[in-house]
Amino acid sequence: MADYTLLAANRRARYDYQINDTLLAGIRLSGAEVKSIRAGHVRLNGSFAGFRSGELWLNNVHISPYPPAKQEDYQPTRTRKLLLKRQQLAQLARASQSGHSIVVLSVGQSGSYVKVELGIGRGRKRYDKREHIKRREAKRDAAKAMRRRS
Repeated sequence: MADYTLLAANRRARYDYQINDTLLAGIRLSGAEVKSIRAGHVRLNGSFAGFRSGELWLNNVHISPYPPAKQEDYQPTRTRKLLLKRQQLAQLARASQSGHSIVVLSVGQSGSYVKVELGIGRGRKRYDKREHIKRREAKRDAAKAMRRRS
């Protein structure tokens, strides 16, 4: 991910899920959708990836229509195909069968291509989220105390 430029992030995903592994996937888009994403008109709230007939599909990603493009029957939240290698698809299939979720973490640009960062993880329970917040705040307070001391 050396030349990966972030265009949109799903910040809620890292809070709701314990992400174990990440990978980058291509996405099949129309030209107007690419321009809309580069302009920052994409929302990842509640988006996820799922298997259908052996292929991985992206669901619930809202890409607003690009105003200069004439699109009469455009659907902003249509399902879009993700482009992965066979080994990556097999890895994701094994993970989803073992109770893990495939969550969209971010959308970015790698060279001239739009890529999607996927995370493999388990959903957190409410008490796990509280514990995560406590640890983060304790870490922040310790760093603050160290800065004051030096």
